[in-house]
Amino acid sequence: MNELIDISKKRILGISQDFTRYLYTRIDWNKRLIGIKGARGTGKTTLILQWLSKSGISLNQTAYFSVDDLYFANHTLVETARDFYNLGGKIIAFDEVHKYPEWSKEIKIIYDRYQDLKIIFSGSSIIDIAKQEGDLSRRAVMYELVGLSFREYLSLKKVYYFNPISLSDLLDENFNNTLFFNSDFRPYQYFTDYLKYGFYPFSIEDEDGYPLKLRQLVRHIIEVDMAELKGFDIRNAKKMLQLITIISQQVPFKPNINALAQKTQLHRNSLSNYLYFLEEARLIRLLFPSGNSVANLQKPEKIYLNNPNLMYALAQNQIEAGNIRETFVYSQLSVNHLVTMPKNGDFEIDQKITFEVGGKNKTRKQIKEISESYVVKDQIEFKTGNEIPLWLLGFLY
Repeated sequence: MNELIDISKKRILGISQDFTRYLYTRIDWNKRLIGIKGARGTGKTTLILQWLSKSGISLNQTAYFSVDDLYFANHTLVETARDFYNLGGKIIAFDEVHKYPEWSKEIKIIYDRYQDLKIIFSGSSIIDIAKQEGDLSRRAVMYELVGLSFREYLSLKKVYYFNPISLSDLLDENFNNTLFFNSDFRPYQYFTDYLKYGFYPFSIEDEDGYPLKLRQLVRHIIEVDMAELKGFDIRNAKKMLQLITIISQQVPFKPNINALAQKTQLHRNSLSNYLYFLEEARLIRLLFPSGNSVANLQKPEKIYLNNPNLMYALAQNQIEAGNIRETFVYSQLSVNHLVTMPKNGDFEIDQKITFEVGGKNKTRKQIKEISESYVVKDQIEFKTGNEIPLWLLGFLY
């Protein structure tokens, strides 16, 4: 335990506060049980360590434990919390909980047993506390950390520092770039790099090696993280990798489940589950048709990769500009809004706003009869009327 606490102190003392993610200010840190989930590589560990560093609580009363440490091969979460609490602990953070069997059951025991202990836990985006034993869903406040927005990427690169812009402000007829941005800001000087390298914070370490690291990340998620999912047969990991490769070369992919099952040699029923697993792992996004019918919730109209960085890493030489644009729009809008596929246009937001996405010459032809509709255009800098610059959606969080 002493060695574990020493490691914790070093991690907390050594964390940089130069850049914090959007979620930092959204979390209600006053709650006693906080869960943070997210895809591998999005910065959950850094976020937790930053808050522990700024919490104002003595390092002797604060602990960060990574559950993939060998210590937890012979010690339970409950034992660890008990020992730390007896030393005067006030705040305990368990990272990578999805790697620990029955983690939710033990966290519930800790929560119920130590009434004045604050507990923070984090894990893969695949965890669903509503389906875990121990019923944490009524106790924990859950948050999800997604990849960097274009706005955050500029901050991480220490190029520009801007505040997020709400969708309602962006769509306001009086919106003016000059009210939000410096006069010398040229978005397309950085936007192309963001689409290739900017979604995962670890890209800042090595842009040249980033595509390879991203491919390794995908393999790790499928071969290691997904092993924790009930209903996922790890023997099919190779077929899952084949599946995401097929999708990456054809996105946005209009799914033909029978054809996909044949190509991957996965059973049709298993394939539907595996598409769901890939979405939960934040490797793909399923776009369902607008409307509330049960049928609409069962079959996706399109399949996208989760973000443009994955397209560049996985599809490599088969990149199409229109696919990149749509993938970017979907990834940015879905953080705070419900996104579905309308009968006309590319995306419907919150069941009332329609977006058509295209290049700078895109017209309103397909959506001209829809009252609240907008064209999202690439290669334009300023919003005019119902035409929105593509890059501007990167400031929504």
